[in-house]
Amino acid sequence: MLRLLSRLVKLAVLLLIAVLAAVLYYIANPNLPAYEQPSQLHYLQQWSDEQRQTYYYTPQGTTVKGLRYDWFVALEMPFGTEKFARPDYLARFGFLSDPQQQPTELNPGNLPVGFARHLDDESGEHFLDISCAACHTGELRYKGQAVRIDGGAALHSLASTVPTLRGGGFGQALGMSMAFTYYNPSKFNRFAREVLGENYSEDKDRLRSDFKAVLDRLLATAFNDWHRGLYPTEEGFGRTDAFGRIANSVFGDAIDPANYRVANAPVSYPHLWDIWKFDWVQWNGSAMQPMARNIGEALGVGASLHLFDEQGNAVAESDRYASSVRLHDLYTLEETLKSLQPPKWPEEIFGPVDLALASQGKALYLENCAYCHAPNPQPEERRLAPSRDPEWKMRVVPTTIVGTDPTTANNIADHRFDISRLGWTQAELNRLDVKLFGTDPESIDLTSISSAKGLAYITAYVENRAYQDAGIGTEQRHAMDGYGLSIGVQEKRGYKARPLDGVWATPPFLHNGSVSNLFELLSPIYERQSEFWVGSFEFDPVRVGYRTESFPGGFRFDTRVTGNSNRGHEFRDGCRQDGVIGRGLSPRERMALIEYLKVLGNPEMEGRLSEVPVKPWTPGPSCEG
Repeated sequence: MLRLLSRLVKLAVLLLIAVLAAVLYYIANPNLPAYEQPSQLHYLQQWSDEQRQTYYYTPQGTTVKGLRYDWFVALEMPFGTEKFARPDYLARFGFLSDPQQQPTELNPGNLPVGFARHLDDESGEHFLDISCAACHTGELRYKGQAVRIDGGAALHSLASTVPTLRGGGFGQALGMSMAFTYYNPSKFNRFAREVLGENYSEDKDRLRSDFKAVLDRLLATAFNDWHRGLYPTEEGFGRTDAFGRIANSVFGDAIDPANYRVANAPVSYPHLWDIWKFDWVQWNGSAMQPMARNIGEALGVGASLHLFDEQGNAVAESDRYASSVRLHDLYTLEETLKSLQPPKWPEEIFGPVDLALASQGKALYLENCAYCHAPNPQPEERRLAPSRDPEWKMRVVPTTIVGTDPTTANNIADHRFDISRLGWTQAELNRLDVKLFGTDPESIDLTSISSAKGLAYITAYVENRAYQDAGIGTEQRHAMDGYGLSIGVQEKRGYKARPLDGVWATPPFLHNGSVSNLFELLSPIYERQSEFWVGSFEFDPVRVGYRTESFPGGFRFDTRVTGNSNRGHEFRDGCRQDGVIGRGLSPRERMALIEYLKVLGNPEMEGRLSEVPVKPWTPGPSCEG
């Protein structure tokens, strides 16, 4: 009997090991799309080659939990000796490379767009720095050719660190690569020899200790995100809950774990051309100062922030608010983006524009779209920044009118955080260059503050400290902040209606990426796909969007999941309510509008259109009673 029991226990142990091994294998081999190198990559002359490389590889101060640049370059795949960071593998996550690219001074590791490096002045270490270009550069594929969209929406799977068997997340794969490297002696020895070179023998133990510290941070983040259930709505390709992740990083990681909030509202990455002209930025139009917006983004992506020590005590005043954000580089990126032009429809690749149909589309645009989407330049006396010319007033449309998924706007408006541990006084806050719109600063409650206000004040302290450490004076700061603007905050339950020049190059559509192409965006909701597949760069130049049929390694986008709704922004006959914003458009009218959107913002093409009478906008039938 004891012998039988012993055998059963051994069998159970073996089965458990086999199951764990199978689980580990599938976690370490994420389910990803295949990569096929394009026959040719086309750039659309949105700016110069020098500006493009500056944008692609200028760091912003992120540290990826302390991951060193040369470590990342030297990492191997969990199984085998191929490099983890080789461009063709990272391309499977949606990261972009040029098939012809070679290592350069800016990109010595020959890494994809947005994988920069920065030298930490204090430690002398080069850190891997995920810059804004990683999330704000797009690409479209058609008949084997690729078209790069600089400043466009990325289609990568970056954010999630929570291990899943279906996988697909870059964070998960990176963590597995590091874990297999650390726990496999032969793999670690190869890694250490490449990183240390002739210093291998004397520095190997220290490298192992430093490497384990970074691995532990990655695994701790994965565990924290998983056991708290912070990100229940899967982000997939081309989306992240940017607002939620920034809030959890700043208020939860850096201040108090009690501040973690469920982030279930992923958003697409907005395109960046013309952004410097906007009076307010972010999807909900909540931020005003360019530098503060960029610092907040860097903190959310992984820039370090020193507020408390490992025992939870406030760090000394001389060290408080020190961060790794790089003011000069952030300013360089902001200034470079001012030269970025909207992409022009490449007729030689995607096919010619039907100019007669586009002429009809222009009239339909003026009738149905221009009220919300046309730029609205402000006279100098009405600008937030008088020296900004032009300054476009952006319409923030309430969710009750546009009808699109309100989860993002509601989370930003409703989530509250306790930051009283920072010990601020009202007198201190009043001295900061923070301007609250629609709120009395004296009413601020630090035990229950909104994410926008809390981030504005924290950013102000970080910004002040960074300018002080960099020795930047008042006049230079005025320019680097962006037109001398204050750190402005407004909070509205709505989404900003952006200008539509180049919109054809930014699928999928709506703030949460829930509508796959422009034709469906101009259609009633019952004609939209309730689920579709994302992760393929293959472009449909007729309906204008990514191809959405099922494919191996793709992500199934289900619009019935919280945060994923594809409702609203409807053109449908009947009452103008519940997200119906315009009259029903016939299929031909939708195609005409699409043809016009292909040329909007291209003066040469717009000059070739014919004049078509514009019908007046009508409010639709009365819905009272």
